[in-house]
Amino acid sequence: MTPAYTCVLIAVILPFIWAAIAKRPFFKAQNYDNNAPRQLLETLEGAYKRANWAQQNAFEALPGFIGGVVIAQLAGVAPAMINTLAVIFIVARIAHGILYIKDMATARSLAWTVGIICVIGLYVAAIL
Repeated sequence: MTPAYTCVLIAVILPFIWAAIAKRPFFKAQNYDNNAPRQLLETLEGAYKRANWAQQNAFEALPGFIGGVVIAQLAGVAPAMINTLAVIFIVARIAHGILYIKDMATARSLAWTVGIICVIGLYVAAIL
C-alpha cells in the first residue's frame, strides 16, 4: 500500500476517533443510548461538543480527499507528489481536530486551510 493510500485509511478512521472522544462522557457515565446517539450528542458541551464538530468536519473533508488521491493516481501524477500532499493533509487534519477540541479557532482554521490546499493541489496536479 502506498503512503497516500495509507493516508486515505487514516482519513477514514479519523472521524471515528473524534466521535469516540465526543462520546466519552456517556461511556464514563454508562448512559449511552444507542437508540438515539445523535440526540445525545446534541446535549454535549465544551470540548466534547467540539470533538463532535471535529468528527462532522472530518467526514465532510473525506470525499474530496479520497477523490483527489484517486484522480491524481489515475492521471499519472508523480507518486512523490501524491504522497507528500496526502501526508501533509493528514497532519493538517489531525491538527485540525486537536485544535477544534482545544477551542483554538484561528489555528484550527489555518490547519483546515492547509488541508484544503493539499486537496486542491491533488486535483490541480492531475490537470497539469
